[in-house]
Formats: sequence, C-alpha cells, structure tokens
Amino acid sequence: MAGSSDNAAGIHIATPAGTPKLGFGLPVSGSWATRANVIEVARRAEAAGYDSLWTFQRLLHPAEGDWGSMYRSVSDPLITLAYVAAITDRARLGVAILNAPFFSPILLAKQLTTLDELSGGRLDTGLGLGWAKEEFTASGVDFAGRGARTEEFIGCLKALWTEPVVSFDGEFYHVPPALVDPKPVQRPHPPILLGGDAPRALERVGRLADGWISRSRHDLRKIADDIAVIKDAAERAGGIRTGYGSSSEASCGSSVATWTTGRTVSHCTVLPGRSRQISCNSASRVSPRCSWT
Repeated sequence: MAGSSDNAAGIHIATPAGTPKLGFGLPVSGSWATRANVIEVARRAEAAGYDSLWTFQRLLHPAEGDWGSMYRSVSDPLITLAYVAAITDRARLGVAILNAPFFSPILLAKQLTTLDELSGGRLDTGLGLGWAKEEFTASGVDFAGRGARTEEFIGCLKALWTEPVVSFDGEFYHVPPALVDPKPVQRPHPPILLGGDAPRALERVGRLADGWISRSRHDLRKIADDIAVIKDAAERAGGIRTGYGSSSEASCGSSVATWTTGRTVSHCTVLPGRSRQISCNSASRVSPRCSWT
C-alpha cells in the first residue's frame, strides 16, 4: 500500500508505506546563511518532495577555542523558520534544538504558537538543556541545575499550550492565573522532542517528550540500548501515546535520532556536508518523524 503527497510544484509523489521521510537542513550557519540561499534551499527542497526543513540554535562562539565551523556564525532558528513558513506550503518546520534554559516559557510559548499558526500547523519543536557554559553566562542563567530547570520548563510550556486558564507555580517559573491565547493549531500541542544521550537524559525523553534527538557523534552500537531506556521510561510514565500516529524504522548517515510520537512515517534530515542517521523503533513509543541537524 502506498502513501502520497503533493509537493510545492504540484507534482504528485507516491511513497510506499513505511518509506522514510527525508528532511533538509536550512542554510543557517556560516557564509552561505543568506536570504537568497534560504529561499533557494527551502523552495527547491519542498519542490523535490522533502518532508521537512530544519534549523538549529547557537548563540555565540568563544573568541578562543573551536567548536567547529558550523557554530561560528548562526542565524536565529525561529525567525528563519517564520520566514520559511511564508515561502513554503507543505514541508514541516523543525528546530533541533532550542536550549530551553535561555528562554522564559511564556515568551517561547507565544513565539512557537504564532509560528505554528502562521505555518498552518507544521511546527516540530526540539528542546535541549544546553552545554556551552559561555552561552549560559551570556544569557544570565546558572549552568548548574539545568536538567531540573528544563523539566519544569516543559511542564510550564505544556500548561501554557493546553490549559484554558493557566496557573503555574514552580521552583524556576511562575505564571499567575491567566488566559494565554491563542493555542497552537496542533493539538494537544506541537511535538516536543528532547536532545541528550546520558541515561538520565534518555529517561527524561521517555517520561516527558514526544521524541528524541541524539548528538551527531552518537555511538550507533548503543542505539538499541538507548531506545530501550526511552521505552522503559515511557511505559513507567503511562505507556504508549497514540495521538500523533504510527511508527516505522529508517536510517541514513552517521548519527541517530528517534521520535516518541509522530504523524506519518520516520524521516531523516539531510544536512549539506554532514550526514545523519535516523532510527525509529516500531515496537516502542518511539515513532515517526525522526531527525537530527
């Protein structure tokens, strides 16, 4: 049985059931991160039938040291996606990832809701804890306790997205009783996926998120064990969620990402100059739309 989609050029593309969905990383870093290139890549990728378009976040690069050329100069991921939403029609729009401690939940909820609305419900939201102490310093946030802060951030974000009257009182974040509208197009909310590969991070994915994004140098020999950790945490948190769709398996490249709930079938994100592998496990809560940037 085959599925199908219509691309931006009006060409009907038939895809066999279970076929991986491919995504494309937008040119958001380095000298090629220009308006013209963003337009060209976004439109051509959608016309070619790619399933999604992706950005990532980096706030700065230290004056001394080398994080890699891809982190030297990076455009804002959400503003880029908002621009791309206006020049595309079908491709999903994802960020992998935003470092949650650098935001306030109320501000990010408003930004992401607006992006979901203007894109017609095409947003996928990747969140992380952050790893660069320099960025924490520049953002005025303590590096210590970022795991607990991010967990509370996710709880607050979900409340802002789903509750008619929002009231949140946590250790890090507080929202007085308030109407926070509009709500996202996607219900209950846009998919949330988390990064990380430490045992505690994998447990957090299964317990709180709709998906997992690995780091680029993830050891593929450990992927089955890592998925098992996510599955176990998901089951202990209440079992498999079915609101987003079914699951399948796919791979391409050299790194791994897995989603816990999806909408169609698994997908692999292709980044110019950097290959990535995507893995979804049909036997778990992990499912479609897997990607890494």
